[in-house]
Amino acid sequence: MRSLPFADPGTPDSRSAAHYLWWLAKQQWRTIAFGMMFGIVWMVTGALIPMVIGKAIDAGVTSRDTTALARWAGAFLLLGLVQAAAGIMRHRNAVFNWMASSFRTVQITVAHANKLGATLPKRLATGEVVAIGAADTSHIGHALDITARGSAAVITLIVVTTILLTSSVKLGLVVLIGVPVQMAVVSLLIKPLHRRQQAYRDQQGALTGRATDIVAGLRVLRGIGGEQVFSARYREQSQLLRAAGVRAGRVDSLLEAIQVLMPGLFLALVTWLGARYAAAGEITAGELASFYGYAAFLVVPMRTLAEMLDKMTRGHVSAGRVLKVLRLEPEIADPAQPVALPEAGVLADVRSGLSLRPGALTMLAADRPEDAIEIADRLGRYAEGEVTLGGVPLSAATRTDVRARVMVADNNARLFSGPLRDELDHGCEPGQADDARITAALHAASAEDIVEALPDGLDSFVAERGREFSGGQQQRLRLARALLSDPPILIMVEPTSAVDAHTEARIAQRLGAARAGRTTLIASTSPLLLDRADHVVFVEDGKVTAEGTHRELLSSEPRYRAVVTRSVD
Repeated sequence: MRSLPFADPGTPDSRSAAHYLWWLAKQQWRTIAFGMMFGIVWMVTGALIPMVIGKAIDAGVTSRDTTALARWAGAFLLLGLVQAAAGIMRHRNAVFNWMASSFRTVQITVAHANKLGATLPKRLATGEVVAIGAADTSHIGHALDITARGSAAVITLIVVTTILLTSSVKLGLVVLIGVPVQMAVVSLLIKPLHRRQQAYRDQQGALTGRATDIVAGLRVLRGIGGEQVFSARYREQSQLLRAAGVRAGRVDSLLEAIQVLMPGLFLALVTWLGARYAAAGEITAGELASFYGYAAFLVVPMRTLAEMLDKMTRGHVSAGRVLKVLRLEPEIADPAQPVALPEAGVLADVRSGLSLRPGALTMLAADRPEDAIEIADRLGRYAEGEVTLGGVPLSAATRTDVRARVMVADNNARLFSGPLRDELDHGCEPGQADDARITAALHAASAEDIVEALPDGLDSFVAERGREFSGGQQQRLRLARALLSDPPILIMVEPTSAVDAHTEARIAQRLGAARAGRTTLIASTSPLLLDRADHVVFVEDGKVTAEGTHRELLSSEPRYRAVVTRSVD
């Protein structure tokens, strides 16, 4: 039994969509080869059945040779058994090829998305990413799945044409000419179909992105009365998507109709010609039955070839869309020759003049919230900046090394679905935190009541994005998760903005003890948090202008006092 997903999906060839598909094929060439081999046996045995039936008719009806009839009946039974066994193995390998290529693409795309980090949402819309995962990976899988039947269709057409040419040159030439003509007619519709599918796919991605934005900002929209405006825009865009779908469906339905009509007309032509030749004595009754069987059977490989052309084209388009993600480069790249960061030291941001005291709880109060966010991004190396740890520039180290020492927790973080225990315990080794540590982190975040209210406590299942929790509950659980990670340097942006004053006071009282001996920076203008800090840094216009304790700054810095008072108001 083969296991999926792969431990190592490999390094893709991203030069072009064709190169990517070829790389996927090489990664699983054995199962593709087996699928093609069994597919050829499966379809060729089906192609031989009309010949066996014709021979049986000539032997049993014309010659009345019961021994020969029994032999051909045995051959018919053997072909049926071989076809059944080969069909099962062909299907098994084809399904694995589809699943393996889809899983491999998902793994590669997700790994690269993790590498891109904050760069991905800046360069690619959410709807585009969702559409890649929902549709494109499946199309790529089908492009490799169809190789088993597509190769069998090509070989089978060659075998049948050879048999017909041997029995009747005229009928063989009809088949030899008729099949390419049908494929040419079908191929004329493939390009406009995929052009309209591309437009539909782009419109679908845009609509998905708009829906995501509306859901994420629903509370804000209701607050400002913009819900109706955005719903009207969504309806308008939804109608555009429907129209694009109808346009694609028209060509698709025409293609499906032609795939049935053309082989049907071809079947009628071959049967009519065969009947005339049989009446003229040029072929036997058994050969006429065989020709009819061949004409009927040829519908299968011809439709398979049309399907292969369609799926290969879809897979090529989808591979190109996946490459749009794989070709994106992170804004923050690792240096060619990285150096190791010290285990501890002063974390300093040269642009703002901020220096974090090791082992202290520092508060950052900024007159503009966006300045605090920018400083936090630079300190965590999510944005470029001249930042050092113990005198060593963060830009000289790998991002993995930076993340091992500096963790940034902001309000854009999300709760994922799964057991709450696993959601909170997101360390390097999941499951390493015992109940005592989890309870301590929940206590520091004043989140024990949330867990106590759940039916199964820590084992309760969290829905996607933690939608069963209020905004304040989500924020406290995210705070507990950050504390449980216990990084050497923890940077938090407005960790208590959505909680009430009583809860915030408890959190402020407990944070210092929870982070004792660790370096902590909290960006907030809440007096409750500021009053509990070891050190407070005031930032104006992105620069540090004053430092001290909260009470010292209140008495000596009017601008600081105005910012803090404004936050209270």
